Amino acid sequence: MRATVVLTEVRHGLRRNLGLTVAVVLTVLVAGVLGGLSFLLREQVSVMKDYWYDKVEVSIYLCGTESVAPSCLGPNGVAQAVTDAQRQQILLDLKSLPQVKAVYYETKAEAYQHFEQQFKNSPIAQNAPPDSLPESFRVKLKDPSQYLAVTGAFQGRSGVEQVQDERQLLDKLFSALSGIQFGGLVIALIMVVAALLLIANTIRVAAFTRRRETGIMRLVGASNLSIQLPFLLESVVAAVLGALLAWGLLTAFKAWLIDKVLAPNFQFTPFFGWDSVWKAGALVIVVSMVIAAGASMVTLRRYLRV
Repeated sequence: MRATVVLTEVRHGLRRNLGLTVAVVLTVLVAGVLGGLSFLLREQVSVMKDYWYDKVEVSIYLCGTESVAPSCLGPNGVAQAVTDAQRQQILLDLKSLPQVKAVYYETKAEAYQHFEQQFKNSPIAQNAPPDSLPESFRVKLKDPSQYLAVTGAFQGRSGVEQVQDERQLLDKLFSALSGIQFGGLVIALIMVVAALLLIANTIRVAAFTRRRETGIMRLVGASNLSIQLPFLLESVVAAVLGALLAWGLLTAFKAWLIDKVLAPNFQFTPFFGWDSVWKAGALVIVVSMVIAAGASMVTLRRYLRV
């Protein structure tokens, strides 16, 4: 069959089943948006992990006169501030660990200065006295996943009030984001199943309404490909149209929400780039085409028998 004849059949088929075609487009659109957002969220988590895990530090807070940790209490049960000897020994022991890349000492004054900068527009900074924050060692690790080596060596040690690993806090955030990503992926898979059923139903209806035409074509010697190609292209065109609309929405999501709203207001973390949007769009289109073609071929085998 010539290409013009096939395209004419596709156009007529889409018009005959306009309602079902629109339903397929909308279903693929929703599935594509959810699947694309799930992919972009995975990209965002990956970008944040690469950025933040590289900055992860283990903070070793030293005892002060107001500490309540058992390691800071003297024989009479009164809190004792870390001594110069304890501070110096902790520093030497930290530098001797092979997992440690660098050690930074932060005084109470520096801790309070950083605190003021972080909460400068909050009443929290106004109510905190200058000596309320403890002095600490900020430990940079060669491999952030080896934080247990530092935690196990200094937690509960005399002069040490608390050992805090920032990676644990980040893991909770990334776990929550991964949960959202998984939820979006599950909904997208449900919509993919709905799209499969709609495409199969659209092909079934189209094949039934044109069963006399296909019967005549088979009798005059038309090949299976000649008969099935218009139906196949109809479903693929509808699916690709829905995927293109989904890609457009993902592009708008990046251009408006990410670049104009989130990025200017949350400058402490990077966001995924446009390359991730192109990957998500291409993935949505390819998956939509494969789903449409697969569902059509399976359905055509049954409903185009003469």
